[in-house]
This record gives sequence, C-alpha cells and structure tokens, in this order.
Amino acid sequence: MSKKPFFSVIVPAHNSANYLDKGLQSIIDQMFTDYELIVVCDACTDRTATVARKFTGNVIETNYGMDGLARNAGIESARGYWLIFMDDDDWFLHEYVFDQLHDAAVNTDADLLVFDFIWKGRGYYRNAGGKTNIAVWSKCWRRSFVGDTRFPAIPFTSDEPFMQEIIAKKPRALFLGVPMYYYNYMRKGSQTELNARPDGAEN
Repeated sequence: MSKKPFFSVIVPAHNSANYLDKGLQSIIDQMFTDYELIVVCDACTDRTATVARKFTGNVIETNYGMDGLARNAGIESARGYWLIFMDDDDWFLHEYVFDQLHDAAVNTDADLLVFDFIWKGRGYYRNAGGKTNIAVWSKCWRRSFVGDTRFPAIPFTSDEPFMQEIIAKKPRALFLGVPMYYYNYMRKGSQTELNARPDGAEN
C-alpha cells in the first residue's frame, strides 16, 4: 500500500457540474502535492461526477442528499494525516495554501489550524480573539483528533453540531491569521441560497 498522504482534501458535491471545476482547479494548482483529493458526488443528476473525474480518480458516488453525510463518506475513505474540507462552489485563494498549512502543521501540536477567508459580499473575515466560526472549510483538522466524530444526518447546517462535538473535546487551535479561502456565499442554487428562499425550492 502506498504511503499515507499528508492531507486528505474532501469535497462534497451536489449537481455542481457548472462550477465545480474552479474549486478543483485551485486544488490541482497547489505547489504542495502530498495530498489526496476525494470528491463525494452526492445525489447528483447532472455531470458532476464526470467533471470531478477530470481532476481525480477518487470520486465516491452516494445518494444521501445531505452534505454532512457526504463529508462522512469522504472521512471514511481518507488516508491523510490532516483533513481539509472544501465546498463545491468555493475555492482556495492561491497556490501556496497547502504549503502554508503544511508548514504550520509540522511546527505545532495543535489539533486545528484555523485560517481567515474572503466572504463574497462581505469582504475579509478574520477569525480573531481566539474564537472560531462553525464553518468546517475554514480549518485544517488533525485526523487523529477528529477520531470518530462525524456529521449528523440533517439536511442543513450540519457544521454546527459537528463543531459542538469537536469543541467539547477541547481542541488546541492555532489561528494562522491569513486568508486562504473564498466563500462563494449565496451562489444561486447553492444549499445556503435554497434554504433562504421562502419555499426552499430548487429551480
């Protein structure tokens, strides 16, 4: 069996054929290459899996219809020492993100590496004062610390109960204070935007 990669990058994807490539390309463009990319194509009825396979052979097809359970499938498949999550409509800001995370990871005993991000429509989001937000994609996770913690089977905001369980385990967090991620907030058709609609209906 091949050696374990340093990072496992997990991307849950749902009907994202029209925009998934930007985020996956931001992973492929990373200068640091000791990672595996896992795309979990969940309840997809479009060409998402086909698009994903242009970037990685590690595509898992599921039918949960819940991004948290899709992330769980990625965790179960992951072999890396550290976990990174990315949503299917977001992307990393530059090609040195994994280098920065690797340098921080090998020089700390922290369980979480927390980074800042650009929030579309709101600007720079800084994780300040030692307090972190609930978004799982704004962190890099030591796999051994995550252990058997998993996302619950709920259709939306599964980040919050996952983070509550993690916080109860009293993680050591290192706040990097640099922006690494673009949060494509309220993209039309995204789960966030759908849940903000009065009827929650998908066009």
